[in-house]
Amino acid sequence: MDTSEGSSSCAQQLEKIEIQNSHNEKLVGLLHETGSREVVVLCHGFKSDKDNTILKNVADALEKEGITAFRFDFSGNAESEGGFNYGNYNYEADDLHSVIQHFSTTERIVTTIIGHSRGGNVVLLYASNYGNIRNVINISGRYDLRKGIRLGDGYLERIKEQGFIDAKEGKSEFRVTQESLMERLNTDMHEACLKIEKEVRVLTVHGSGDKVVPVGDAEEFGKIIPNHKLEILKKADHGYTKHQNLLVSTVMEFIK
Repeated sequence: MDTSEGSSSCAQQLEKIEIQNSHNEKLVGLLHETGSREVVVLCHGFKSDKDNTILKNVADALEKEGITAFRFDFSGNAESEGGFNYGNYNYEADDLHSVIQHFSTTERIVTTIIGHSRGGNVVLLYASNYGNIRNVINISGRYDLRKGIRLGDGYLERIKEQGFIDAKEGKSEFRVTQESLMERLNTDMHEACLKIEKEVRVLTVHGSGDKVVPVGDAEEFGKIIPNHKLEILKKADHGYTKHQNLLVSTVMEFIK
């Protein structure tokens, strides 16, 4: 199935692809097809989707270089099946594994995985769990998942009493269960990153003006990942609002 989508340069014909994950849920993504054997997979962040600006701009840049890119919705987000889960980091790493397996069955090779924000955590967890991808790019991922929990004062007590919290972030409303909160709190990025093999090249990109995830988190990743490059983009915020071109060029330089 083909779907048209506009970009800043031209209208593109993107191929919509559906992939089953290991839980028999349908994952929906868009393929920027160039005919290359190499495929780069892009992963969105918390309560986002495949149409995130960063993912679209990086995918466009890859396509211009003749590299096929695939951006998709994790289970429970946007067009993909499944229920949204606050603490689904390893579940989403498993979604990513299903996507990579799909391309390997078509005699293509995923050489690079890229994730923004929570997606950055997911690609690092994938590298820790599977280790079969050459290049991993973590854009603004969080080092300590016990921090940055914006659920209001006394959230632990409230969730223990009720078993859940109804939360809101921007225009998005979602339910946080006690189980999903504990999944997040118990996901140890430090231990996971220690398991990433030195053959895996990792780039961490972070904005010095990020008010969502502190830039210090990027520096912590640099201390423990063996084959790691750190790029701090001066004054860039979490969404790289005014720094899209610089972000894209930084990512492309690492891939090429």
